[in-house]
Amino acid sequence: MTTLLDAVRRHADLHTDASGLGISPIPGLMTVRAFAPSGLQHAIARPIVCLVVQGSKNVTMGTTSVDFSAGESLLITADVPIVSQVTQASLAAPYLSLVLELDPALIAELGVQMGAAPEETHVPVRVDTTDAEAADAALRLLRLLERPAAVPVLHAQLVRELHYWLLAGRHGAALRRLGWPNGPAQRVARAVALLRKDFARTLPVERLADVAGMSLSSFHQHFRAVTSLSPLQFQKQLRLIEARRLMLAEGASASSAAFAVGYESVPQFTREYGRLFGTTPVRDARTARERLAPA
Repeated sequence: MTTLLDAVRRHADLHTDASGLGISPIPGLMTVRAFAPSGLQHAIARPIVCLVVQGSKNVTMGTTSVDFSAGESLLITADVPIVSQVTQASLAAPYLSLVLELDPALIAELGVQMGAAPEETHVPVRVDTTDAEAADAALRLLRLLERPAAVPVLHAQLVRELHYWLLAGRHGAALRRLGWPNGPAQRVARAVALLRKDFARTLPVERLADVAGMSLSSFHQHFRAVTSLSPLQFQKQLRLIEARRLMLAEGASASSAAFAVGYESVPQFTREYGRLFGTTPVRDARTARERLAPA
């Protein structure tokens, strides 16, 4: 009988790109594979659930650090800056996981139908044992990918079922907050969406607060509670992470990457880049050019 590990491995073997991601035709569903422990990887994560089926990983957000391995799920319920690192992986037993971007609208709809759940303190990053029902729904979702003609017809109901079992299981109370239509997390998410779209532009905090439908003081308080950063710090990390992607993936120079993401001063960019990544942009850009150069 096919297990979730078998299904993730099969999809990863067929579809993994150079970055280790195996994108699927189902929006927001992908596999992740790594054959060795990785360095530190910085990102602004979207709300996701990550079901680990082999190997181990560590994720840090602010002062919170969590380790998770096969049989456990990582839940991220807000757009938050994270530092991740694969800690256990090898050629014989690579790190393998299944990742699904969470749908707040679907969570809100299901939450209404399921009734109230106990409230708990908002923790945007958490780990727990993967519920058997969620693992089974994830397996059937991956099996569906092997029948391409059925994907457009059936994938929505399986994605819905997986959200249901997540809500009904150990992660349920934390997920409910993501689905509150006009709760603080959703209001902050509207401002974060604007920051993601226009991160290279100067965005007055007054405009972000207006998009969130909050007063300035309330917006600052809730934005930091949800993301662990101020709006300015959040935008700065978005810029730096995108600049690093431009250099490492596209071979951009340090100065062109700096200007592309909205910096007007290369020395300032260099200082802030070093504080976040622990290296200089020039060194990263040189490494990328050497890697991308034809043999």
